[in-house]
Amino acid sequence: MRILVQKFGGTSVANLECMKQVREKTLAARAKGYKVVVVLSARSGDTNKLLALADEYSREPDAAEVDSLVSTGEQVSVSLFAMMLKDAGIKSRSLLGFQIPMKTDKDHGKARIVGIDNERMIAMLEEYDVLAIAGFQGITEDNRITTLGRGGSDTSAVAIAAALGCECEIYTDVDGVYTTDPNMCSAARKMDKVSYDEMLEMASMGAKVLQIRSVEFAKKYKVPVHVRSTFTDTPGTLVTQEDSTMEAVLVSGIAYDKDQARVTLRDVPDVPGVAYNLFGPLADKGVVVDMIVQNPSRDGKTDMTFTVPRADLKKTLALMEEIKQETGAAEVLHDLHVCKVSAIGVGMRNHSGVAAKAFEALRSMNINILMISTSEIKITCLIEEKYTELAVRTLHDAFGLDKDSMLG
Repeated sequence: MRILVQKFGGTSVANLECMKQVREKTLAARAKGYKVVVVLSARSGDTNKLLALADEYSREPDAAEVDSLVSTGEQVSVSLFAMMLKDAGIKSRSLLGFQIPMKTDKDHGKARIVGIDNERMIAMLEEYDVLAIAGFQGITEDNRITTLGRGGSDTSAVAIAAALGCECEIYTDVDGVYTTDPNMCSAARKMDKVSYDEMLEMASMGAKVLQIRSVEFAKKYKVPVHVRSTFTDTPGTLVTQEDSTMEAVLVSGIAYDKDQARVTLRDVPDVPGVAYNLFGPLADKGVVVDMIVQNPSRDGKTDMTFTVPRADLKKTLALMEEIKQETGAAEVLHDLHVCKVSAIGVGMRNHSGVAAKAFEALRSMNINILMISTSEIKITCLIEEKYTELAVRTLHDAFGLDKDSMLG
């Protein structure tokens, strides 16, 4: 039995006309002999409306009840789609997360998948030609509905493909993965393929094409993922294992993330354990800290600067004020108007000079670098937010990403 998983996002199922295009993609896969598992998101805007209802009816909405509420968006999508398939003569049915079941932990709002019953799905595919499965949702061991976080339908689809040992097509409103945001840089070029590691870095930097956890799943279980457009038939981008042709390319893409805030605690006592005293409480509150810089000690004092998501800034500042009082630090400073810009490429493992080239390009445009962090395949610079577009275009040009390849 040949199986294919197709996933369609909110804009792809927004209305009847969009749903008809989704049906055509599924019928085309059936015509090629596939049994098809179609994973659907809620219709565009539905999840936000449900979250607004929760805020209207409750001062502090219970997380488990919110999951139960917002999961109904996907239930609407798969029910309507199964009806359309039956009208087209396709033997199909809809399934919700608990009916598979897709088992998750109890972290409501951002649950993690712990297991999938692939035997049940395979048995149902013997009976049905298409299964329309609600993405984004799962169920705990004690039968509470959970959701996987924004973009969680991507993770649902890749996890199902991993369980079934098949490929996965992610359909969205863009026709693939680009070297950078085409809305910001007209020279952005669609890539034929990109490695799991590169896609992970791009997703972590705010690229909206795939949810980061879906890429983690794909990499772990070696699931080939095709990113394609619902609204065209053009080839998309294959997210797959790294090969020698990818390693030959110095930089594959430029990503940026405006959802950042910079925080500085000035004149902290420079003693053993100071870093833990700052970042331990942040970890306990679930705040993800990214870039960290500790200034050289002066008179037994140091400054600690780091970045956090903007949504966590209020929580972070409250904690830093407490730590300031406890440690006798001078003051807490913060800046919302910053942005991370990154050059990403697996070729960095085998080529030197990437950082120097990036720094020189930014210097040539008088863009000041506030902080720097690196990984094996990424150079990230924190800059003033007002220079984001200029920095993205400058780095894109510097590494020749408008061309088919840029060898080191």
